[in-house]
Amino acid sequence: MATTQVQTVNTGADKAKLAVAALLVVGALAAFYLLGKQGALAQWAALLLGLGLAAATFFASEAGRQLIAFGKDAWREVRKVVWPARKEAIQITAYVFGFVLVMALFLWLTDKTLEWLFYDLILGWKK
Repeated sequence: MATTQVQTVNTGADKAKLAVAALLVVGALAAFYLLGKQGALAQWAALLLGLGLAAATFFASEAGRQLIAFGKDAWREVRKVVWPARKEAIQITAYVFGFVLVMALFLWLTDKTLEWLFYDLILGWKK
């Protein structure tokens, strides 16, 4: 990532912003349940308004800015990925299915061989 920081210092203001954001989330949930008699519109409006204010408060803090920077860096890295062409993707998928089939056959043969060895030859139990 382009913006890596070794150490971040949380100031009192950032801690207060995070605390206010947490209180806004709790308040939004409380308002949603307390406004049950007012109707669904009032409930959802209070919930969405409280969560929106909590998100705005969170993104105003240093932790929120770091989260946004991380998201931008991640998106930048995703755009650098070279995706396979359709033909190559189908070939790789066919190889995976073939390998799974071969492994299933191998494990089945191993299981049946050990079953025959232990139950028929060593223990003498016939089915």
